[in-house]
Amino acid sequence: MSTTSIPAPRTGYSRHKSTRSKFEMFAWLFMRISGVVLVILIFGHLFVNLWAGDGVQAIDFGFVAGKWASPFWQIWDLLMLWLAMLHGTNGLRTIIMDYSEKPGTRMSLQVILYIASVIVIVLGTLVIFTFDPCPAGADPAVLAEFCKA
Repeated sequence: MSTTSIPAPRTGYSRHKSTRSKFEMFAWLFMRISGVVLVILIFGHLFVNLWAGDGVQAIDFGFVAGKWASPFWQIWDLLMLWLAMLHGTNGLRTIIMDYSEKPGTRMSLQVILYIASVIVIVLGTLVIFTFDPCPAGADPAVLAEFCKA
């Protein structure tokens, strides 16, 4: 028979001092803050692209070229890309940590997730900042307002 007893109901709970990093707390805080910022960025994006403009049928190469001619919209879309990718990556990281039982599987899934996230962030950033509204061989009549011959 075991002699352990249940502590009295009014006994205080003593939490052990954690020696681990506070990464999970910062990840939790990041999810809340980035979620609020993303809602603002996404609704601003939808407002400008769909409601204030001519609707979805007006979104084409020329629309994007005109929008990304402004550094403001480049930064807006870049911030939206980075926050969405980091927010989603952190969410998937949490799911992987919660549901993968084997350490090898967990590590493999996390490596795949991080590589895919870095690729999307790097390629998206390159597209936003190296976008050329006047590609070689483009019809100048179509892009006359953006391409100065």
